[in-house]
Amino acid sequence: MIIAVMNMRTLQIGKNDAGQRLDKFLQKRFRTMPKAMMYMYIRKKCVKRNGKKCAIDDMLREGDVLTFYIKDEFFEESEKKSYEFLKAPVKLDIVYEDENLILLDKKPGVVAHPDKSYHFDSLIGRVQHYLYEKGEYDPEAEKAFSPALVNRIDRNTGGIVIAAKNAESLRILNQKMKSRELEKYYLCLLCGKPKRDSGILTGYITKNESKNKVTVHKTQVEGAKEIRTRYQVLRSDGRYSLAEIELLTGRTHQIRAHMASIGHPLVGDTKYGGEKKAPDGFRSQALYSYKLKFRFTGDAGILNYLDGREFRVKKVPFEDFIPPSDT
Repeated sequence: MIIAVMNMRTLQIGKNDAGQRLDKFLQKRFRTMPKAMMYMYIRKKCVKRNGKKCAIDDMLREGDVLTFYIKDEFFEESEKKSYEFLKAPVKLDIVYEDENLILLDKKPGVVAHPDKSYHFDSLIGRVQHYLYEKGEYDPEAEKAFSPALVNRIDRNTGGIVIAAKNAESLRILNQKMKSRELEKYYLCLLCGKPKRDSGILTGYITKNESKNKVTVHKTQVEGAKEIRTRYQVLRSDGRYSLAEIELLTGRTHQIRAHMASIGHPLVGDTKYGGEKKAPDGFRSQALYSYKLKFRFTGDAGILNYLDGREFRVKKVPFEDFIPPSDT
């Protein structure tokens, strides 16, 4: 007969683990624990909060002490110190950093998060490794929180990505992103020159998941989502145009597909009909998220100091492909 070892253990809730339900915290802290077992432990008072019986929907507060009478194997599994993010290189181009967040210039070719073709390197892995080396991220102390990306950019697109260093900043930024209080601007190199130098394009978009490709429609069709794209041609030589794009809605491949739908695909974007030859030194579609503005319309808590601030990357690889006019 095998007897499970169940010693008493305690955990104190820190700042980044506060503000979430007990069951959500336990799922993150003990990843190998079956949900049914977790609920059984709570029901049978094997998990206590500040020495008292707790419920699955209890909201945790900073300073709470959780007491556990559960199998040691769950603690031992979660305390292994082999972190996958340590395999990622500490190679970041930082646009701005403070105690709450980092603005990163993600280079084309770097994936934001691990995917099916994951091989140890990703932007979030680099961020976590960087903060770990700085002593600003300790997985053992955080228990359930880890630095996270607020927005993502396609593998072959470059530009500003926001990383939150703490749970409060992540919550605020996710809400501000959802309510579109973060304005994102892109530079792109178009094939040809639009008839109008500026405008707002409207339409509807559907996605083919198997091909990872979208289609733009002029009128509503089943399953389509509305899209709006503002563009401004900055300069053109007739064959190519450098344009600034502002996303008024945020859909997969929106800029690439929307500009292609009016006959002006991005240079290097063969998926949507662009010329295969990209500008020298640029090996993907000529698209870059180069500018970010914080435009808060409501309280932003600990991030209020960012309201009205604007950030840009130092250099967009293809922006000089069409030289500025002397006139």
